[in-house]
Amino acid sequence: MYNRDKSQELERRGGSSAPGAANGLERRGTVRRPRGRQGGNFRSTMESMVFIFSLIDCCALIFLSVYFIITLSDLECDYINARSCCSKLNKWVIPELIGHTIVTVLMLISLHWFIFLLNFPVATWNIYRCIMVPSGNMGVFDPTEIHNRGQLKSHMKEAMIKLGFHLLCFFMYLYSMILALIND
Repeated sequence: MYNRDKSQELERRGGSSAPGAANGLERRGTVRRPRGRQGGNFRSTMESMVFIFSLIDCCALIFLSVYFIITLSDLECDYINARSCCSKLNKWVIPELIGHTIVTVLMLISLHWFIFLLNFPVATWNIYRCIMVPSGNMGVFDPTEIHNRGQLKSHMKEAMIKLGFHLLCFFMYLYSMILALIND
């Protein structure tokens, strides 16, 4: 009679009336998960990590674009001379190239084709700019040529376009990160 009352109480609490269930050994430490979810859980976790990294990298690229715009506008207004402006900007060309290329390769590896195809032309343009620096120049930004042939305006336009592109990518990465975290 005592065992029957105990088993009824366990059933009412959600337990089992099987032998050995009185001490709750079967229920302790067992977590049921759907069988097809284990591999997908790792993938969605990695996907969310890719988008978190991409979001952080995109924030850094946005700040770099704003820095380029501010420095170029200072040169345009004659607040700084061409040599110091170009040395400041050339210092950040390679980190910008590396940051954007890493995100592009991550999107290729994680099979996000649309974002990869969106980033690929900009990464290719950054690589092309670094490769095609004429010998004798200080870098992508050269103080002797920056005022010639409207280069200052073209550099400013390029920085503005990159800022708009990185802002677009920021919101795409943010949306994709939230979606990946919800699916996780």
